Amino acid sequence: MMMSYKIPESVLVVIHTAELDVLLIERADKPGFWQSVTGSKDAPEEALPKTAAREVQEETGIDVRGTSPGLLVLKDWQLSNIYEIYPVWRHRYAPGVTQNTEHVFSLQVPRDIPVRLAPREHLHHVWLPYRDAADRCFSSSNAEAILQLPNFLMT
Repeated sequence: MMMSYKIPESVLVVIHTAELDVLLIERADKPGFWQSVTGSKDAPEEALPKTAAREVQEETGIDVRGTSPGLLVLKDWQLSNIYEIYPVWRHRYAPGVTQNTEHVFSLQVPRDIPVRLAPREHLHHVWLPYRDAADRCFSSSNAEAILQLPNFLMT
């Protein structure tokens, strides 16, 4: 059986309210590790907005694609981060792959939107003011994106 490796190109989606409360989710495989929605492309040709919408749906149950036009809109920040893949997760990638390119998106939602976590991926979710959310993230690129949220909403 051939192993299918993860593609080292992913999305980070900062889900937030108009008041800049940010949704964080706790990883099931690393309790205490809080993050925004993240995930890799399923195929090299998968468009990044499609990856972002799919990951939001899979991890939170929020359906970006199935909503009325203009209700929920993914915003592509046109910002990419290249980072070292944590050694604990490198086995998921092809031998020799040590870096990932992460593309940043945001998604503004109503505060009362239902959140349904994928139980095998995440344990809990929490809404926090954006600065508190940044402090709780284990990933520095995730924390930095959250801290930049007010600037990207004004553009």
